[in-house]
Amino acid sequence: MTRLHVNVDHVATLREARGINYPDPIPAASICERAGAHGITIHLREDRRHINDRDLEIMRKVVTTVLNLEMAATDEMIAIAQRVKPDICTLVPEKREERTTEGGLAVADQLSEISAAVKALHDADIRVSLFIDPERREVEASREAGADVIELHTGDYCLAKFGHQEKELMRIVAAAQIGDDLGLSIAAGHGLHYHNVTEVAGIGEIVELNIGHSIISRAVFVGLEAAVRQMLESMGER
Repeated sequence: MTRLHVNVDHVATLREARGINYPDPIPAASICERAGAHGITIHLREDRRHINDRDLEIMRKVVTTVLNLEMAATDEMIAIAQRVKPDICTLVPEKREERTTEGGLAVADQLSEISAAVKALHDADIRVSLFIDPERREVEASREAGADVIELHTGDYCLAKFGHQEKELMRIVAAAQIGDDLGLSIAAGHGLHYHNVTEVAGIGEIVELNIGHSIISRAVFVGLEAAVRQMLESMGER
């Protein structure tokens, strides 16, 4: 079974658009869990553009499945994670000017820094995932850095024009197989929606998908619980 972790960042994006206290991502996370989500993902960014420290603190108390904290590998974020202790931390690249995370972490080029961040989180008994592009070099570097999990960036597959999707899908398949052979747990995410998720969910080595924007977008029309259930159906899990 492929697990679904729902990213609820964009519930907080709506809140921050008006500078008020609703909608609140905390009850949104609970609705997702009741609908069958296997985990909740949130990204605490340096600029706190959506999820904030208060959200993280309360999420740690109320999420009953798995809390996955996406974060940059900075001293500030590592200290926060060590204190709050999410179930898993996913290290991602972060640029202030980007709308959302663009591309995977350059683990091979930052091996010593990433390895140190992984060790610091492991010392706090936190599992670590690295968000990487589906390339052998990055998969092997992630294993060398000590990661427990790799999350394969699916953005190129999701944005590929007709006729090029199969090539991008095969990149994901190959990276997943390499990671599995190295003993890593394999997740995937970024840009996945109801019409392209089935093929990725069907890759045998992938055990988890992190999906946010498409679910929150559909929730505007059908409600959050229905949106989560429909994604599970698209994944072939219902």
